[in-house]
Amino acid sequence: MQTITIDGGHLTFEEIVAVARQGACVELALSAKLTIKRSRDWVEDIIRRGEPVYGINTGFGVFSDIRISTDDSAQLSRNLILSHAVGTGEPLADDIVRAAILVRANTLAKGHSGVRLEVIETLLKLLNQQVTTIVPAQGSLGSSGDLAPLSHIGLVFTTDAQDLDSESGYARYENEILTGKAAMARAGIERVVLQAKEGLALSNGATFSAAIAALALYDARTLLRAGEISLALTLEALMGCSAAFDARLHQSRGLKGQKSVAEAVRTLTQGSTLIDRVARVQDAYSLRCAPQVQGIGWDTLAFCENIIGHEINAATDNPLLFDPGIALSGGNFHGEPIGMVMDYLGIAIAELAAISERRTSRLIDANFNSGLPPMLVDKDDDAGLNSGMMMPHYTAAALVLENRTLASPDSVESLPVSAQQEDHNANAMTAARHATQILANTVYVLAVECYIAARAIDLRLKQHPAAALGRGTGAVYNTIRAAIPYQPKDTWWGPDIEKMKALILKRELETEPFS
Repeated sequence: MQTITIDGGHLTFEEIVAVARQGACVELALSAKLTIKRSRDWVEDIIRRGEPVYGINTGFGVFSDIRISTDDSAQLSRNLILSHAVGTGEPLADDIVRAAILVRANTLAKGHSGVRLEVIETLLKLLNQQVTTIVPAQGSLGSSGDLAPLSHIGLVFTTDAQDLDSESGYARYENEILTGKAAMARAGIERVVLQAKEGLALSNGATFSAAIAALALYDARTLLRAGEISLALTLEALMGCSAAFDARLHQSRGLKGQKSVAEAVRTLTQGSTLIDRVARVQDAYSLRCAPQVQGIGWDTLAFCENIIGHEINAATDNPLLFDPGIALSGGNFHGEPIGMVMDYLGIAIAELAAISERRTSRLIDANFNSGLPPMLVDKDDDAGLNSGMMMPHYTAAALVLENRTLASPDSVESLPVSAQQEDHNANAMTAARHATQILANTVYVLAVECYIAARAIDLRLKQHPAAALGRGTGAVYNTIRAAIPYQPKDTWWGPDIEKMKALILKRELETEPFS
């Protein structure tokens, strides 16, 4: 079993995926343990001095001017968790929850939050012993962080003197949903009684937004690769023009992503005798301009990865503690950077789906597919009795339309809360959730294009038996046909498209130039 070591500063997207989806274990670096202890000592010094510091001995939000006695600090932290765990909607996927727990532990390990070591170690026990809290998907504004979702985690692993089962939330353990108290007991993990500052440190910060973003960025890389493969397959099937992918053309503009897409298509189609087979001067935009449209997706991804890479290694609660025990109240919990880049990512991936659907439309339209049967029925005589690829295109078109709504920016939307104290909010988690849904829709759109392009290639090779596919596209086509045989007559296309979707998500189509 792989073990990931966290220290608050070096967590990667790949490590998040390993923990969230592959069950890797997590441990704290020794350096982090020392830093955590030092920051907790600073909190204890502040308490002893009796000076008012937000979140340590004061109320929260609009109640920040109200002093709280040291004797009530534990109840203050627990009350924060209880009162803030008001999320609603369907539960988030387990991989998102596990990613969020990991990111939060890494944030606290940075040593500016003032929690005790046992708090972070308990979070890691949740991961290592597969206790996954049930967290509703809706209810976060993404400023003051993801307060409600993080508090739902806190319900499960923290407690108070009453230790009520009814106030312990819910968790999944050994494929069973239990109360948090029961799940922790069954897993043999002791629940934590929070002390001063710890309730705020656990709930303050856009951690769920960052976790969703990290997983989305990892998946976006897979989809952008798949978009290059689907493009190359369609270019083969439509006997497209190679000139639009010439390196000199893309060098003249200089955009890195655009050059990368064109290079991938050149490599995939190298050796093809279908490309440039007909006397067309140029293709439609969905083929000719694909490097420009899909390339900016890569450039957007790089920008997003930079922002989120910092965010998953950031101290994001408030106040933060610095040597020699200075508490600074600020706004690192504000999720604007995450919300904005998730809007960018959603737009980029929505456009990837949009141009893919346009290529699919050309493949099945006998007016534009260079002599292939209408709807790609097996032969012209089958048209009418068989619908061919008509309906898979409908589904792709529906998902593209949904993406257009989902890609409307969320980060520009804000409502004030907490009696105007928190008067500008990021809407970051909504942006991240919408980007994730766009990704899920786009996987299917790309699967439809790959499926239909492979069928079009079958029909094209019937017309030109001596023709050869490119080195890369040939390998991709063989991978597809090994998993999904050609079906000449109408059948239930859905299961085959789901198989294609699985090939994309497992990266099994990435033969050339990506292997």
